[in-house]
Amino acid sequence: MEYTGILARSADPRPARVANAANVAVDWVRSARIGNHDVLLVANGAGPVRAAAAVETAVAACRPEAVVTTGFCGALDAELRIADVVVGTSVVGAGQYPLRPVASGVPHRIGAICSIGHVAQSAAEKARLHATGAIAVEMEAAGVAQRAEALSLPVYCVRAVTDLAGEDMANDFNGALRPDGHFDTIRILRSALRHPWVRVPELMRLRQRCVRAARVLGDFIADCRF
Repeated sequence: MEYTGILARSADPRPARVANAANVAVDWVRSARIGNHDVLLVANGAGPVRAAAAVETAVAACRPEAVVTTGFCGALDAELRIADVVVGTSVVGAGQYPLRPVASGVPHRIGAICSIGHVAQSAAEKARLHATGAIAVEMEAAGVAQRAEALSLPVYCVRAVTDLAGEDMANDFNGALRPDGHFDTIRILRSALRHPWVRVPELMRLRQRCVRAARVLGDFIADCRF
């Protein structure tokens, strides 16, 4: 879902043949063209380890000039709104890594990105993470930045907000996160149906937000200059 907006703004997206796929397995790979750039889009589930494997796959496949970690994020700054685009200046969390700036005429916020290995589900946790100086939180940038730095590749982070700083999540997404980096949809739905008046509307609202954020993210990526 995080790639739907980017794919809509891409030319000739197609499944890609990835070198060394047997050694570095990933879930989903597409090659495409965005503006004047050939790109390899890799999706590999949530978390830093899976994200680092995605970088390894990209490097083995096409020897990229740069790496962009992109997708959704949670707001830590109370001024951020749904579908706001956040461009990271640095990654904080397990280690600290600098990020390259992005040029764009499309409105966006810049600031540090907190990268953790789980979903930040409560307003209280988001407040604690905001105290680190970060304005948004996500789950992959640390893994991407660590591998990109080791490979001497410039790294960028562009994210779109899908949940607000003051929101608590009623659904337990961390309890449904499998070791393969995917969320157990059936487990989430079963849990939601036990508390349908709160959890089902939240899931529907989250999907609507993700659709909107993906579209905005695609528009931003198509416009910006790395």
